[in-house]
Amino acid sequence: MAGVTDTVFRRFIRNLGGCGLIMTEFTSADGVLRDQRVRGRYLHFYEDEHPISAQLFGSSPAVLADAARLVEDLGFDLVDLNLGCPAKKVVKCNGGSGLLRDLPLIRQIFEAVRAAVNIPFTVKFRAGWNDDEIVCVELARMAESCGLGAVALHARTREQGYSGNAHWEWIASVKQAVKIPVVGNGDVRSPEDACSVVAQTGCDAVMIGRMAPANPWIFRQIEQYVSGKPYDEPTEADRYEMIRTYFQMLLEEEMPGTEGKMKQFASWFTHGIPGGAALRKAIYDAKNGSEILASVENFFDSRLRVPAR
Repeated sequence: MAGVTDTVFRRFIRNLGGCGLIMTEFTSADGVLRDQRVRGRYLHFYEDEHPISAQLFGSSPAVLADAARLVEDLGFDLVDLNLGCPAKKVVKCNGGSGLLRDLPLIRQIFEAVRAAVNIPFTVKFRAGWNDDEIVCVELARMAESCGLGAVALHARTREQGYSGNAHWEWIASVKQAVKIPVVGNGDVRSPEDACSVVAQTGCDAVMIGRMAPANPWIFRQIEQYVSGKPYDEPTEADRYEMIRTYFQMLLEEEMPGTEGKMKQFASWFTHGIPGGAALRKAIYDAKNGSEILASVENFFDSRLRVPAR
């Protein structure tokens, strides 16, 4: 979720409700140790974000251990190792899912990080490099033996990327193999999906990534659904309030690249809005953040205005 789950988006999701644990963007262990600016950009958080986990990637046990100590000193509740990212530039550096072909090195990383910190240490990984190299059960057992607190499986291979379907049966296999909590990830697009993956695999929780910016209400909807209540479907007024609130939060934070992020999120946030293409064009054509916010106000003003009697 690089470029998505920064502090503004995390607080935005937290305020909407339903999300139990939030996580930072995919963060380079080497980068946060070498560069104060990288540290400020990726590991900055506010008190209302707890509980929060710092998501690290890298391939050096010593560097990851030092970065984990930094994470603990900064006040994070957990530290997480990402072994799932399929991006070529990350895999090329032996990070993310690139490590799935080197289980001995993963064990060294597990041991080094576990010895370095007292906070819970977790790992997210893919099922394997490809269908012929499925290592998720072995990797989960290794995590448990090294003292990790939980594992999260994105039930696709690195070769799949984000294509095809997630193989939830791999989550079930991992759940049967270990006693520590198992988090299921992949193709959870609705409250019904969340309950289905739990029912089919026995996993202890679900992790949602790409669906969060498309439907920021999904965490609250799942919470409502599992409690036996009908879950809220956002109205057009809800969507307006959501877009306006998020854009205002971005402007108040004054983060670098705010205008670009507003335009990036516009394609997700306007999905399903009648006439959304016109709003997206107005946002893309805007010159600065104030103009972007004004275009949102103008678009919804006429649509939501109550006619005079």
